[in-house]
Amino acid sequence: MKRVLTVISILLLFSSPGRSQIGGQPGAYSRMGFGARGIAMGNAMTAVIGGDAEPYYNPAVVAWATNREASASAGLLSLDRSLNFLNFTQPLPPKAALSVGIINAGVSNIDARDADAVQTGALRTSENQVRLTFATRLGKIGVGVNIKLLYYHLYTDMTSTTAGVDLGVLYPVNQSLTVAFSIRDINSKYKWDSGKVYGTDGAATIDKFPQLSVLGAAYVLPDSIALISADIVFSNAGTTTLQAGAEVPLTPNIALRAGVDRIDLKDKGMGILPAAGFTLRTDLEGWSPTLSYAFAFEPFAPSGLHMISLGVSF
Repeated sequence: MKRVLTVISILLLFSSPGRSQIGGQPGAYSRMGFGARGIAMGNAMTAVIGGDAEPYYNPAVVAWATNREASASAGLLSLDRSLNFLNFTQPLPPKAALSVGIINAGVSNIDARDADAVQTGALRTSENQVRLTFATRLGKIGVGVNIKLLYYHLYTDMTSTTAGVDLGVLYPVNQSLTVAFSIRDINSKYKWDSGKVYGTDGAATIDKFPQLSVLGAAYVLPDSIALISADIVFSNAGTTTLQAGAEVPLTPNIALRAGVDRIDLKDKGMGILPAAGFTLRTDLEGWSPTLSYAFAFEPFAPSGLHMISLGVSF
């Protein structure tokens, strides 16, 4: 317990000077993380290959998957927001794997009114991402690609359907240290045509996602007492941020985590996002179900983000 408190204290102290967020950019939901484990570790998962594989952060990590893995996650957020995830990974022995995933996000109960300010009902938005991942190992180096279909239903006939790509590489330096690099949201964008709503007053526009270049490292401490990880994230919007996390296995079936996301290295951001969580695991005749939970302190929301993930390895 002392080492757990020490890790959490170091992370919280480390986070205090900085703050960061890519504000006002499209696709914000897709940068909030994936599942309870990643969010609890401050989304510093680019070089993490132990435990459940998360190709959302780096498609190359699934090249080390040894079992089928399935997971479903649901987020409890303030301001009528929703954030949900599905993921399934299938190893392709001896050195490759496929994975599919879905992200669904949206805002509901939006007050709709006409030109006379008369309430006409409630609106909702829905942003969705469907991902297909392939990864393989070339010698000791893992390489992977995410192909992503993006669909956004904004209002009535205002929708956008586009595609984007992520690329990743990963290299285990030794049994303890792993380094990785990924490029996320290549060509990701929304394309709009408001002519269906406003007629001749409409216009065609393109909103590009910020492209992220992420350099990450993960290190397993001696005797596997803890896993620590850190990512530096560069965006073409001019931001540079740091995210860091730690995972401490108390027993083979219980793990605690803490992390900090959005530590701005240029001091131009809008608030850090510390988080913590845990995983409970058991073994049932070849099946390994898990329950994971994360809580993240959102800096400008009335309350924090709760994420619950159910998974199974088989």
